[in-house]
Amino acid sequence: MVKTTGILDKSLSRGKGEVNLSTFAVLFSEMVLYAQNRSETVTDIHDKIASYGKQVGLRMFDIIVLREKGYKRETKLLGMLMFIKSTVWKNLFGKEADKLERSNDDHCTYLLIEKDPLVNTYISVPRDKGVLNCAAFAAGIVEAILESASFKCKVTAHWHNGTAYVIQFDESVIARENALMDSSR
Repeated sequence: MVKTTGILDKSLSRGKGEVNLSTFAVLFSEMVLYAQNRSETVTDIHDKIASYGKQVGLRMFDIIVLREKGYKRETKLLGMLMFIKSTVWKNLFGKEADKLERSNDDHCTYLLIEKDPLVNTYISVPRDKGVLNCAAFAAGIVEAILESASFKCKVTAHWHNGTAYVIQFDESVIARENALMDSSR
């Protein structure tokens, strides 16, 4: 008698699955079209695409932490942002994000910059929706991961030397981080 194993019997820590790029492009473009057909404005499309990304981010966070860090989560803000820039981006898009910067104007704002986001590669934006940035999907993923790790924030995608993911943290997160820095001195 041959014993078959189901998907629920397989270990989460086994191997990394890769999705064919053309398959991803077709599925993602259909997802964008679905959001576009159910939205009135570009802002609505961004919100819908970001909500789809949040669903992915919620599910991927625990898997990536388990596989890459042995289920040890980052507790410091900068460590978490570096984890997203490197580990999360490599797992999702096959490469690290290009830059991570802190805003000079606002101590609660960080920028994650990607010159050529994969999610914008195969999308042709109609003229009437010229400011549409499908990287809102990745912004939703980042927001869900940060929120899951107790870093309350709002993440948006903007066109700036490619795409800049603007991460606006809640004041309570910055206050907690400052208290941690003061207690470790």
